[in-house]
Amino acid sequence: MKNWKWLLLSGLGVLLVTALALPADAAGHKYVGAEKCKMCHNSPAKGAQFTKWSESKHAKAFAALATEEAKKAAQAKGIADPQKAPECLKCHVTGHGSPAEMLGEKYKMEDGVTCEACHGAGADYMAMAVMKDKAKATEAGLVEPTEATCKTCHNPESPTCKEEFNFATASAAIAHPNPQKAAGK
Repeated sequence: MKNWKWLLLSGLGVLLVTALALPADAAGHKYVGAEKCKMCHNSPAKGAQFTKWSESKHAKAFAALATEEAKKAAQAKGIADPQKAPECLKCHVTGHGSPAEMLGEKYKMEDGVTCEACHGAGADYMAMAVMKDKAKATEAGLVEPTEATCKTCHNPESPTCKEEFNFATASAAIAHPNPQKAAGK
């Protein structure tokens, strides 16, 4: 009789771990692509977040899989083409593995690791009326990235991970604040 309680708790634990590991679209939110983010997040007065991203390694993550270094790392793992391998694409392409209906018309795998990798699939929170209300945006799928968000890819499983991931250093390197928000506008 006591075994049913253990089975129930084990089952709930598996469901919780599975839910936490699912991609952002698992909540039903669609990916819109970096171009949609650019519409509102590229003004220098607001922090030029899109420009900051487009100049980053994240924006070049898919292209990086075509480099000789990536091909050698893939070959060592028995992977013929890293730009086609799910083991590589899961971290180098936002939304990889999502059903086609969860990918908006502006979504491009060539964009690599986009805003939505860190902030969640944006179709439901991208409207200005939603974005202006943090609670509404969060309810609609906006994510505040944490160290755990980053470590889904920046971890020892990565064949090019040469040192332990330092969240404080990494997040400072990609910081893209909105100066208007900091000024209370």
